[in-house]
Amino acid sequence: GSTGSIGRSTLEVVRANPDRFEVASLVAHSSVDALREQAAEFPDAVCVLADATCRNAAGEWPGEVRFGPDAVCEAATAADADTVVSAIIGAAGLHGTIAALDAGKRVALANKETLVTAGPVVRKKVAVGDDRLLPVDSEHSAVFQTMLSGERPHLDRITLTASGGPFRGWDAEQLETVTPEMALDHPTWDMGPQITIDSATLLNKAMEVIEARWLFDIPPDRIDVVVHPQSIVHGMAEFADGSVLAQLSEPDMRLPIQYALTYPERAACGVKRLKLAELGRLDFERPDTEHFPGLLLGFEAAEAGGTAGAVLNAAKEAAVDRFLDGTLAFTDIAAGCRDVLHGHTFDADPSLEEILRQDELARRELQRWKP
Repeated sequence: GSTGSIGRSTLEVVRANPDRFEVASLVAHSSVDALREQAAEFPDAVCVLADATCRNAAGEWPGEVRFGPDAVCEAATAADADTVVSAIIGAAGLHGTIAALDAGKRVALANKETLVTAGPVVRKKVAVGDDRLLPVDSEHSAVFQTMLSGERPHLDRITLTASGGPFRGWDAEQLETVTPEMALDHPTWDMGPQITIDSATLLNKAMEVIEARWLFDIPPDRIDVVVHPQSIVHGMAEFADGSVLAQLSEPDMRLPIQYALTYPERAACGVKRLKLAELGRLDFERPDTEHFPGLLLGFEAAEAGGTAGAVLNAAKEAAVDRFLDGTLAFTDIAAGCRDVLHGHTFDADPSLEEILRQDELARRELQRWKP
């Protein structure tokens, strides 16, 4: 995902630390021109376009270029790569991430769908606390950092923060008027269309709840979500004595990316320094699950485990696609996801093959779903 928002931020970190990092491979889905520009800057990197049909439009390249899903896994397992930044959006990033873990690579995980869809499988490959799997999501990175301040048996609960999206405080009548253009205007983060829409529905936070359940091996009833519109506090850990530790920083993805790449060390970063006196206040409120019910589906899927996360994620991705092409209303995204989740044939201990089968079925069901 080198041409996406996380990939571009990762390359900014690399540029700022040329003595620490070299780029072994650059992988994109189909952004030929953007990847070619990156290849010109990093000519020693092997470039991969996951969409094999891009072969016909590839043209001239400064170095080696490969095509297709198999080439993605080859890049993720290449001998000259120590760390793989998994930043391909959606379930498409699953195979490369698992291949990297199987090859013993350290994975800086920005692709939350790896754990959302295949948490049971990944957990069998990587034990909790294994530093081969490090979170890049700002909220999970924050929780990870705060958890280091106490012993695991003393951890009581964790809290993920949410900006609330562009429609925080809107009522049902207002939400019925939401268009894709309105939903793509996020108040804090610069992200791709899928993640931006997910943030607007709070389904992104639903996915993060499921991810946290597997990443930290913590029951869903010990995971909290609070809306924090300033996006300064990214996550918190509460311990048995009542102490709550929080990680604060300006909202800039370069910080959690660099921390994952340099862990356990910390290095100077180009992120703007936080000045609390200038902020003046930090606000927190409960999420509005009446008007944004998608968040509750995340807790439900996290509690169920098994195939529930894969089905919810697949339905969500398909529902967002339908919203963006105008065939589904904003307020129907969560409803469609709920019906597909509740209607699927649940498997408590699925294989990767079964997870992928359920993923495909859920997408088909959502495409057929009618409000």
